[in-house]
Amino acid sequence: MEDHGRIRVLLADDHRIFREALRMLLASECEVIAEASDGEQAVALASRLKPQVVVMDIGMRGIGGLSAARRIAKEAPSSKVLMLSEYQEEEYVLEALGEAGAAGYVVKTDASAELLSAVRAVNAGRQYLSPTIAPIVLARLRNRATTNGSRAASPTRREREVLKLIAEGATTKDVAHRLGISVKTAQAHRDNLKQKLELRSTAAMVRYAIKHKLTRID
Repeated sequence: MEDHGRIRVLLADDHRIFREALRMLLASECEVIAEASDGEQAVALASRLKPQVVVMDIGMRGIGGLSAARRIAKEAPSSKVLMLSEYQEEEYVLEALGEAGAAGYVVKTDASAELLSAVRAVNAGRQYLSPTIAPIVLARLRNRATTNGSRAASPTRREREVLKLIAEGATTKDVAHRLGISVKTAQAHRDNLKQKLELRSTAAMVRYAIKHKLTRID
């Protein structure tokens, strides 16, 4: 019989062992109703099961966490998305809380201490940020509040760097090497750019970069 006092959670991360650790962290107050190993699966499960909270990694295979969060916001609007990520750069956090519609963002290094509190907060209708990133991000959100609407679909600086390299003919592995990031992270940038800018192919990404003069980064 379902326990209506527990928060119904969907876990989305492409590492099974990490999902098991998350499930144990949440066990005291949450019911993990399903697990997803990629973004497409997360969207499908959220749409069908309507969890109260979706705890989701950004850098998953396929469409990635940010794109999945945008789709969940449309297909399961009652579900609150809590992004869980290794990335501490404010551009990821701002996009997650802004265009992607996430209710919170927890850095993985904070998860053991903060995850349950974060799930409680977003389930109660509040936003949540890891203590390690909150001061910087909140300051940036205040500064960008008046221009956020007009810049929502613009690529971030890191995304512009990725587009520049793609326009120069770089593969995903080349992008990772040149920017000093993992191949998984480079692929997540490519997938998110395609979804964000509605570009269906590498050729379309090259044309976009040239048209918008992104082949040179100031």
